[in-house]
Amino acid sequence: MADDRPGEFELIRTYFAPLAKDPGSLGLTDDAAVLSPRPGYDLVLTKDVLASGVHFFAHDAPEAIAAKALRVNLSDLAAKGARPRGYLLGLALPSDWTANWLGRFCSGLTADQSAYNVQLLGGDTIRSGSGLQISITAIGEAEAGKTVRRSGANAGDLVFVSGTIGDAAAGLKARLDHSFCGNASLDGAEERHILDRYLLPRPRTALSGLLTRYATAAMDVSDGLFADCSHMARASGVGFEIEMSSVPISSALQRMKETVPDVFAQCLNGGDDYEILASVPSAVASEFAEKAAESGCPVTAIGVVTSSAGKVKLIENGRPMKLESGSGFRHF
Repeated sequence: MADDRPGEFELIRTYFAPLAKDPGSLGLTDDAAVLSPRPGYDLVLTKDVLASGVHFFAHDAPEAIAAKALRVNLSDLAAKGARPRGYLLGLALPSDWTANWLGRFCSGLTADQSAYNVQLLGGDTIRSGSGLQISITAIGEAEAGKTVRRSGANAGDLVFVSGTIGDAAAGLKARLDHSFCGNASLDGAEERHILDRYLLPRPRTALSGLLTRYATAAMDVSDGLFADCSHMARASGVGFEIEMSSVPISSALQRMKETVPDVFAQCLNGGDDYEILASVPSAVASEFAEKAAESGCPVTAIGVVTSSAGKVKLIENGRPMKLESGSGFRHF
C-alpha cells in the first residue's frame, strides 16, 4: 500500500496545487505565499489546531474532518467581522495514510472552498508520530479599523447569540455513549441533528459585515456559552447578565432539558457550538436582529451587559442561579 502513495512533491502537485487558485499562492511552487490586503482593509489572521481523538474521531469521514478543520477557523474570522480570503494548511499524516483518504480529505476542502469563497495559499505536510493532526491558519479581510474585538462591550448593550446552543456537546456525548440518545429519549431526527452539529460546525460568515456595523464586541462560542461570556466580560471590563430561558436551544436540547436535566446543563456550556456571541447597543439591537434574520443567520437576545466587571450572572425565572456543570471546555 505504501508503495502506491505519492512522494512529498508529487503529493503537493496532485492534491493541494488544484486547491490553490489565488495568485498569492504562487501555485504552491515557492516557499511562501505573497498576499496584500485590498486598499482600505486590514488582514485578520487566526489559527486552530485539531487532533485526532480530541476534536474528531480517527474513523470519521475524511471530507468531514477537512470541513471541520477549515470551518472552526472561518468561525473565528466571522466573529471578528472579517470575510475569508485564504488559508495555510499544516497536515501531519499518520503512517497508515492512503491516497484514497487524502483524495477524500481534499474533496472536503474543495467543497468548502467553494461554499465559503476561500482558497488554499500554502502550507506543509509531514509524517506524524501520534495520529492525524491538522493546523490551519485562516486569513480574512475586514474594513480598516473595524475589526470587532472581544474587549469593546459596554454596560447597557444587549447580548446576542446566533443559532442554537449545546447541540455539538450533546453530539459528542452521543458519539462516546451509544445509549445516550435512548436515555435522553431523542428521536432519530434529533439524534442526527446533534451528531451533525458536532462533526460539521456552521461558521456564521453571513454575519461578519453586520458585526462591523452593529457590534461593540464579539467572539465565537467554542469553549462554552457561559465560559465565553466570561471571557468577553473580563476582556471588556464589564459584566453579563444572562436570562437562561432566552438561550436558544434545538428540539433535541429541549427534550434533554426535560428528560436528563443534569446532562442538558453540561451540554449548554459544553463548547464546540461555533456560534457568534456579540454585544450590541440597545438603540440598534432590533435593527441588528432584523438584518441577521434577513441574512439567514438569526440571532437571539439572551441578556444585557452590566457594570459588574468580569462577572457573569445567570437568571432563571427572575432568580439568580449557579451553573454547577463546570466552566466550559479546557485543553489543560
